[in-house]
Amino acid sequence: MSQIEDRLAAAGVVLPQPNAPVANYVPFIRLGDLVHISGQVSLDAGGGIKGVVGQDVDLVTAQSAARLCGLSLLAQMKAACQGDLDRVVRVVKLNGFVQAGPDFFDIPKVINGASDLMVEAFGDAGRHARSAVGVYRLPMNFAVEVDAVVAVS
Repeated sequence: MSQIEDRLAAAGVVLPQPNAPVANYVPFIRLGDLVHISGQVSLDAGGGIKGVVGQDVDLVTAQSAARLCGLSLLAQMKAACQGDLDRVVRVVKLNGFVQAGPDFFDIPKVINGASDLMVEAFGDAGRHARSAVGVYRLPMNFAVEVDAVVAVS
């Protein structure tokens, strides 16, 4: 197990299996030392967190949804690095999308669920540039989706 996985395990974090694509795309593309990871939705073994944030989903649950996205991103990073998360040099950027109701404006607070996990996993190398955007709808009614760009060795 990598040092990163040891750190996550000590914190009680278990990585899921990487999610398979649900349409005509690939889970990630590596170009040189950058890996572009497709959007990961707030899916877990129980079906995930779905609904409109600010209506069906409260802020705390939405932050948990973003953390689920982050866990799936870590699983994709591991796959892109042939099973060794220690090969992640830097989380470069996260793009977060929240299926937000008309009166919900705490979009950045939601995406902190994924951002905080990256710092928990990688320390300072997990600090990243970021976009946090409220959208009308997300695929399959998931509450949150996050994609990533990471530098790897």
